[in-house]
Amino acid sequence: MKNYVQPGNTITLTAPYAVASGDGLLVGSIFGVAAGTAALNESVEVALTGVFDVTKIGSQAWTAGARIYWDDTNKRTTNVATSNTLIGVATEAVAGGAGDTVGRVRLNGAF
Repeated sequence: MKNYVQPGNTITLTAPYAVASGDGLLVGSIFGVAAGTAALNESVEVALTGVFDVTKIGSQAWTAGARIYWDDTNKRTTNVATSNTLIGVATEAVAGGAGDTVGRVRLNGAF
């Protein structure tokens, strides 16, 4: 195929804000996890699919299979849909304690 570009599980984006390796970022409707560090407006390789441990809102319990959203204002994941972007599903339950600030998410890679 002459028009084939790349597999699409990772792409290069312009960072909309400073990110470190492993941080989530949202560019328009594209959500991914940064593979490296980038300052605002620098290029960064981003994973669009896979399972990742990502920062979540503490004091929020998750169940396996729950829809997970990106809160771009606070730069973390949540199970609250309102004003947030759907990014995937939780792959395991997470307790709702104040210190439970990491959740495992399978990215949907649909956008």
